[in-house]
Amino acid sequence: PIAPSMRAPATDAERCKKPEWLIVIGVCTHLGCIPQPDAGNYGGYFCPCHGSHYDHSGRLRLGPAPKNLELPPYVFIDEFTVKLG
Repeated sequence: PIAPSMRAPATDAERCKKPEWLIVIGVCTHLGCIPQPDAGNYGGYFCPCHGSHYDHSGRLRLGPAPKNLELPPYVFIDEFTVKLG
C-alpha cells in the first residue's frame, strides 16, 4: 500500500512486472552503500551507513536517501529466466 510518508510513492504493480519477483539494484540511493536485506523499521532493506529504511518493495520509507531503490531494465525471456539490461 501507498503510505503518506513515502517520498516517491509507487505501488507494487508499478515496481514489479510479475508480483512474485522483485528486481532492484541493491545500492542505497543516498551515497551508494549496500543495504542489508530483511532489516530496518519496515522489514525490507536497511542501510546502516546513514540510516535509510526501505520496505520490501524497495520503496524509501525513512532516512536521508532521496529516492526508492532503483529498478534495472529487464525482460522475462520465459517463466524462470530474466534478462537484465
